[in-house]
Amino acid sequence: MVYDNGNLYEGTGQYGASTLRQVDLTTGNVLRQIRLADNLFGEGICLWEDEIIQLTWQSGIGLVYDKGNMTKIAGFSYPTEGWGITSDGQKLIMSDGTETLHFLDPETFEEQRRIRVLDGKAAVEGLNELEYVDGEIFANVWPTNMIAIISPETGHVKGWINLEGILPKESSGQRSQHVDVLNGIAYDPEGQRLFVTGKLWPYLFQIELQKEAA
Repeated sequence: MVYDNGNLYEGTGQYGASTLRQVDLTTGNVLRQIRLADNLFGEGICLWEDEIIQLTWQSGIGLVYDKGNMTKIAGFSYPTEGWGITSDGQKLIMSDGTETLHFLDPETFEEQRRIRVLDGKAAVEGLNELEYVDGEIFANVWPTNMIAIISPETGHVKGWINLEGILPKESSGQRSQHVDVLNGIAYDPEGQRLFVTGKLWPYLFQIELQKEAA
């Protein structure tokens, strides 16, 4: 999920049902949508200049679309699984479900460097959806409702966002499908708005971060 000029671009998953779609932030209406091939399981997306980049889970295939018309214009490959992706304005940053983040050249998609994410001395595995927020990497940690705040230079976890209980239990009944864990972060840098959602959640939340009392 990524914010752009009043809209959200979202990548959805599952074989035979994966999509890339543009959603109106105010109404939640889907403005445009394209389906991936049935053999591809869509994962994280990010914007790079006038392009949308989308990962797939276990196919080792990345997809590149023209943002203006949402048509596929290129593709690339990677040797790991594809989970989340974001950009710091210079490089693409990709997660693969482990504790490793990969920094890719946005033109060639070749890996430039990698970091191992540690909370103290403990590896933080399950890094999933990513968002670059004011010089830090925010990462959903699967299968939890926690977001790690990560230094892109060192990989050290600088803090945690605990969103346990943000989705009211009664809201899960609004969907015929079972809601799952937190998995979706988007940031509006001009408005300094942070949005989160989860797998099959019926709501998108705008949140404000507060430090936990000592």
